[in-house]
Amino acid sequence: MSESHSTQLDQMLSRICGEYLEMPGLSLTRQQAQRLWGIDEHTCAQVLTMLLEAGFLQHTRDDSYIRVTGGPVRVSHANASTGTPS
Repeated sequence: MSESHSTQLDQMLSRICGEYLEMPGLSLTRQQAQRLWGIDEHTCAQVLTMLLEAGFLQHTRDDSYIRVTGGPVRVSHANASTGTPS
């Protein structure tokens, strides 16, 4: 992954985490997340997967993504696959 892409990904992860932290109870489908953050389908799926793996988000039965209570408060691409908070 290029340094520029890595930086952009970290910025996107930071923005999304921030919005979930600012709005307790935020619940979005992948399509809603794509529209809200203005990102393409592939990038949205990638970011949501990283946040799931890090334990920041959980995927509900109604196909929404919600914040895990007590989960990490910040996630970077470097630790998303390990599930460790940054």
